[in-house]
Amino acid sequence: MNKKEKVLEIIRRLEKRYPDVKTALNFKTALDLLVATILSAQTTDVNVNKVTEKLFKKYKTVYDYANVPLEELQEDIKSINFYKNKANYIKNLAKVLIDRFNGELPKSMEELVSLPGVGRKTANIVLWNAFGINEGIAVDTHVKRISKLLGLTENTDPEKIEQDLMEITPHELWGKLSHLLIMLGREICKAKAPNHKECPLNDLCPSSRI
Repeated sequence: MNKKEKVLEIIRRLEKRYPDVKTALNFKTALDLLVATILSAQTTDVNVNKVTEKLFKKYKTVYDYANVPLEELQEDIKSINFYKNKANYIKNLAKVLIDRFNGELPKSMEELVSLPGVGRKTANIVLWNAFGINEGIAVDTHVKRISKLLGLTENTDPEKIEQDLMEITPHELWGKLSHLLIMLGREICKAKAPNHKECPLNDLCPSSRI
């Protein structure tokens, strides 16, 4: 089985286990998702969802984020790791969206990564979950670790891993692959205690035989 065949089999099996896979972050608008994804760096989605439950009722447009005093926004998200930096990113990107994009969220990778605090992972999450656009594969810690365990990449740099996965995965499945691997990492293939017996990819994973 070559890598292209292997990744299709991985997706087929994981789709059976996670038929309605999507981001665990709660959102109603693309702006909501962008803010939530920025907040999610180095913290859990559960923590983010607790904060955004109130946050998204208060901040509904880019103008709300742009006009609020920085200290007030920091206070609203202070239970999140690195909240001061993240508040800065959110305020600055809101201003950029107003100045350069008429307050609308762009729908391309190039434009999204030009926003403060937005890298390829965040852009990929927003593009696929909010717009159904596949421009790349979001590589978080789960995707990075599991794709290497499965022998899909030898790289450790997220952008190189993304390129490796894009080469072997059908374009229309890029967004789905990322979220399937994330679900597997959260439920079964945990870094400290992987549950090989319950893993649907057991026979495809070299690490299960170590």
